[in-house]
Amino acid sequence: MTNTGRSRQTRPTPGGLLGTLRLPFLVLTPACVLLGVATAQWRTGTVDVIDALLALLGALAAHISVNAFNEYLDFRSGLDAQTRRTPFSGGSGVLPARPELAGRVLAAALFAFVLSAAVGLYFLVQRGMALLPLGLLGLFIVAAYTSWITRRPLLYLIAPGLGFGPLMVMGTDFVLTGSYSMTAAVASLVPFFLVNDLLLLNQFPDVEADRRVGRRHLPLLIGRPVSSRIYVLLLLLAYLSLLLGVALGVLPTMALLGLLTLLPALPMARGIVRHADELDRLLPYMAANVGINIATPLLIAIGLLVG
Repeated sequence: MTNTGRSRQTRPTPGGLLGTLRLPFLVLTPACVLLGVATAQWRTGTVDVIDALLALLGALAAHISVNAFNEYLDFRSGLDAQTRRTPFSGGSGVLPARPELAGRVLAAALFAFVLSAAVGLYFLVQRGMALLPLGLLGLFIVAAYTSWITRRPLLYLIAPGLGFGPLMVMGTDFVLTGSYSMTAAVASLVPFFLVNDLLLLNQFPDVEADRRVGRRHLPLLIGRPVSSRIYVLLLLLAYLSLLLGVALGVLPTMALLGLLTLLPALPMARGIVRHADELDRLLPYMAANVGINIATPLLIAIGLLVG
């Protein structure tokens, strides 16, 4: 996830192994796990705190693993040397500055992957084989994202949302309740569409560099202006999913707290469509996009917990 433009770099390079794990971006994971905790609490009236924390640990490990694999593989492919970093895309910049850390980054990716798998195995033993499809799909996305999924446009579009939406929200709900539910399934559609949008927008600055290393995503294939309209469609589908869930009675009315993020989302969407090819002017909208991705599942979770 990178940027191209007039200047090579727009933020300082962080140092050390921790920089490659992209810790600031991990905030999205607790927000999505909390949404799964909230659906379980709303359905059953109680959750096991230890199990909830273990679910969070497994989800964080998966997120760290995919980040570290992405850092390592983008460095090895030469992509990092061709891109302009922004606060929201382009990787950490650690490995181009400190290539001697590459082996440690790969080791961190593998360790986090094994940790996530171990947490999944624990819950598989505790809750049964019905969890297995979610677990296997999650591990596949982590392992294949940078090297394989990024070359398949449709999968590239939906894989991030699958990870943070159905896999994370429904998975957390399942390990806390022992069953699947329409409540968790519908709630998971909100981060599914929003996170797909998050990565879609972050691809806008990457087109030229990604083309050189063989990636294939929508902004590269159909252009940024058309992709910006797909962005708007996915954004609307996120909020429509929430409205549908409340209308069907699988989510409480208080879950509509998530609609509060429409206030910044609407002008953000207009700005993205208007400035799709003006990369420097997209930066404020990329920041708003991150905020909406975090705030919306948090607000829905609050609505579920109090509703």
